Amino acid sequence: MAQKHVWSFFRAGGFDQVRIQSGADLVHLDELDQKLWVALACPTTGLEFDRRTLDLIDADKDGRIRAPELIAACKWAGAVLRNPDELVRADGKLALSALDDTHPEGAVILASARQILANLGKADAVEITVADTADTARIFSQTVLNGDGIIPAEAAPDEATRAVVADVIACMGAATDLSGKPGIDQGRLDAFFDELTAFEAWSARGEKEAETLLPLGDGTAAAAAAVREIKSKVDDFFGRCRLAAYDPRAMAALNREEKEYLAIAARDLTITAQEVSPFPLAQVAAGRALPLATGINPAWAAAVARLRTAAVAPLLGDREELTETDWAALLAKLGPFECWSAGKSGAAVEKLGLARVREILSGGAKESLTARIAEDKALAPQANAIASVDRLLHYQRDLLPLARNFVNFSDFYSRRDKAVFQMGTLYLDTRSCDLCLPVTDPGRHAAMAPLSRAYLAYIDCVRKASGEKQSIVAAFTDGDSDDLMVGRNGVFYDRQGRDWDATIAKIIENPISIRQAFWSPYKKLMRLIEEQVAKRAAAADTAANAKVAGAATAVANADQTKASAPPKPKFEVGTIAALGVAVGGITAALGALLQAFFGLGLWMPLGLIGIVILISGPSMVIAWLKLRQRNLGPLLDANGWAVNAKAKMNVPFGGMLTQVAKLPPGSHRDLSDPYAEPRSPWKTWVVVLIALGALWYFGAFEKIVPNVLPKSGYVERTEKQADEAKAAAAAAAAATNAPAAAPATP
Repeated sequence: MAQKHVWSFFRAGGFDQVRIQSGADLVHLDELDQKLWVALACPTTGLEFDRRTLDLIDADKDGRIRAPELIAACKWAGAVLRNPDELVRADGKLALSALDDTHPEGAVILASARQILANLGKADAVEITVADTADTARIFSQTVLNGDGIIPAEAAPDEATRAVVADVIACMGAATDLSGKPGIDQGRLDAFFDELTAFEAWSARGEKEAETLLPLGDGTAAAAAAVREIKSKVDDFFGRCRLAAYDPRAMAALNREEKEYLAIAARDLTITAQEVSPFPLAQVAAGRALPLATGINPAWAAAVARLRTAAVAPLLGDREELTETDWAALLAKLGPFECWSAGKSGAAVEKLGLARVREILSGGAKESLTARIAEDKALAPQANAIASVDRLLHYQRDLLPLARNFVNFSDFYSRRDKAVFQMGTLYLDTRSCDLCLPVTDPGRHAAMAPLSRAYLAYIDCVRKASGEKQSIVAAFTDGDSDDLMVGRNGVFYDRQGRDWDATIAKIIENPISIRQAFWSPYKKLMRLIEEQVAKRAAAADTAANAKVAGAATAVANADQTKASAPPKPKFEVGTIAALGVAVGGITAALGALLQAFFGLGLWMPLGLIGIVILISGPSMVIAWLKLRQRNLGPLLDANGWAVNAKAKMNVPFGGMLTQVAKLPPGSHRDLSDPYAEPRSPWKTWVVVLIALGALWYFGAFEKIVPNVLPKSGYVERTEKQADEAKAAAAAAAAATNAPAAAPATP
C-alpha cells in the first residue's frame, strides 16, 4: 500500500489550516480530507484574480470553482511536468526542459510550445511564458491553416474562390480565425449556398410566370408598394361610403364633426397636415368614387399621387377618380405579385444580384472550400495543444496563489498580500480598512452580514470621470464608531490603484473594540445629557418667543389686566416645597454614596475602580463575547463562497485589518495650538475646592488630623448619634447587670 502524503498544519484565525508549500502538496490535494479545507467553492467573479485562469479551472462553466475542479487542475499540471515543484515558483515562466516528454500529453505540449516559439521568431528560446501564449493572433499570424475550422480568404486556392469567400462574409457575416483575420466556417458556407439555391429558384419562377406575376415588368414592385402604402385608407374610404349609403344619418359622423376641425384650426398647419391624418381620404358620400386629383386629405395627397402614377395609370389607364370596382380590379392584378413576393427565399444573398448568384452556383467553389475547411480541421490537435500550453502556463503561475485563498487562507492571515476577495483599501475617519469585499447580492448580504458580528459599513463607490459605480462592504475592526454615520464620505483605492469617491450608505452596528466598549456608557450618558439640555433650551427658547410675540397685546391691555387680576406671588409655595423635597432626596442619595466611598479610607482607589467596573463592565463583557464571535465566513458566503471553517477575526488581528492613524516614527510634534481654548485655572480650583469641601464635610480630615479643623454639621450629628448609641448600650448593660458592649462606630 502506497504511503499517503504527510501534511503540515499551522494555526491562524482560531483553527488549524493546512500548509501548502510544495508541488507535492498541490498534486496530493485529493488525499486531504475536505473537512480540513477552508473553502469548498468560490465564484469566478468578484475576485482579484486572473479571470482566464478561473475560467480554465471551471470545467463545467457554471461560474463557480469547486474542490474537485481545483484538484483536477493540480493533478493535470503535475502530470505533464517532470517536477511538480515548478508549480510553486508561480512566476508564469516555464523551461522547456521542465515538460515531461515521456508523458503522452506532455510530449505534445512540448512540441506545441516549440512551435509557438518558432512562430514568434524565438526558435532558440529555452523557456516559454504566459505572455507568449496570450496573443493567439500573433502566434498564427503567418499561418492560413491552424486547426480551428475557419479559413480566411487567403486560404482559398484561387482568385475566384477568394471572391466567393468575400461574398460569404458579406452576406452571412464573418467568423474570426485564430490569426485574427475574418473567415468562414462550414456552417456559414452551407447556409450561403442554401440561400443561393433558394433565391435562384424563387427568381426562376418569377421569370417563368412573368406575365402573371409581373404585369408591369420591373415597375410591378413600385406599383405594389404604392398600393400597399395606402391600401388601409382606401379600404376605409369605400367602407365609409357603403355605410353612408346604408344610413344617411351617419354622414356627419363619418366625415368627422365640425368641432374636431375647430380643435386644430388655431394651429399652424403644415403641408402634410399630420393633425388630419386619421381623417378620411376624401369627403364621404353614398356611392362616391375616390378622387385622385382634388379634394384629397392633405396628409395623404402624396401617397394618392404615387398610387395614381405608379399603379392606376399603368394598369387601369389614367383617370381623375377611382371607383370601388376599379380598386378591386387593381388589387386583383397585383395580387399574384404580392403572394409571390411574400414567399421570397434567399433574401440574404439578394444584394449579390441574380447574375452573380447563378455564376457562383455554376462554379465549383463550394466543393473547393469544403475541402479546404476539412484540411484546416485536420490540424485541430495542434491548435488544442497550443491551448494546453496556455493552460499549463496559467496553472503554473496561479494554482499556488489560488490554493492559498481556497484550501487555506494563508494570504489573508499572513498579511503578506491581500486575499483574492479583498477589493482594496478604504480611507475614512482617520482609518484605513483593508477588509473591503464586493457586494454582488444586496439581499443576501442583508441576511448574512449581521452573522459576522463585525461592524460593517456598506459603501457606494463612484468614479465620476468615467461613470463607473460599484458597491462594497468594509469591516471596521479597530477604533470607535462615534463619527461613522450614513452619508460620511471617504476615498476607496482598488487593487489597480484607482481612486473612487466613497459614501457610507448603510451601517450594521456591532462592537469594534474593548476600548470603545469601556467608554461607551460614559459617552451615552454625555449624549443623553446633551440631548436633554438641548431639548430644555429649545423649549425655553420657544416659550420666550411666545412671550415676546404676545407682549404687544399684553401691554395694550396692561391697565385692565392689573385692575382685574389679583397680584401673582413671586414664588409658588408648592413649587418651593417640591424643589426642597427633590433637592433633599438627591442630597441624601449623594451623601450616602459619598459616605460609603469616603468610609473606605485607604481603600478608596479600589472603590473607584469598582465603580468604574460596575459602570463599564457589562458593555465590555458584551463586546468581548461578540468580538470572540467575529467571523469572516458569513461575509464570503453572502458573495457565493462555501466557507468550510470559522475564519475568526479576533481583536489583535482586527487591529491589523483596520489601521488607525499614527504619526510616523521620528516625527516632530509641535503641541502649541494657536486656536486652542484659553486655559483658566478657576475650573481646576473649583474642582479642588469641591473635593476638599466634600472631604471636610464627611469627616475625612477629622480622621487624619483630628481636632484641627472645625467639625461639619454632618460630623457632629454622626458623633452625637454615636454617643447616644453608647449611652443606650450602657443603660441596657446596667439594667441586665452585664458588661456593656461597645457599639460599632458608624
